[in-house]
Amino acid sequence: MNRLHWTARSLANGFGLAWWARVDSRSPDAEYWFGPFVRRRSLDLALPAFLCDLQVEGPGLLQYRVLRTCRREPLTIFSEGPPPDLGLR
Repeated sequence: MNRLHWTARSLANGFGLAWWARVDSRSPDAEYWFGPFVRRRSLDLALPAFLCDLQVEGPGLLQYRVLRTCRREPLTIFSEGPPPDLGLR
């Protein structure tokens, strides 16, 4: 990503104008944030691949909403206790 694109995304996010997808899953109960995107169309084009990657992890249900907002870390939030062991050590 070039410097100009990164700056535009950062500014859009800082002013709450960036597009994000909030994806909720069950089993594990988790909330994933995907973004920021300057244009809604860019998010719409990238979202299917992100959802596919999540489905490989095996959550019971995936629902998503597209929002225009400002978002900071954490970008993954688990609702019940510690995150599952994904074998990343």
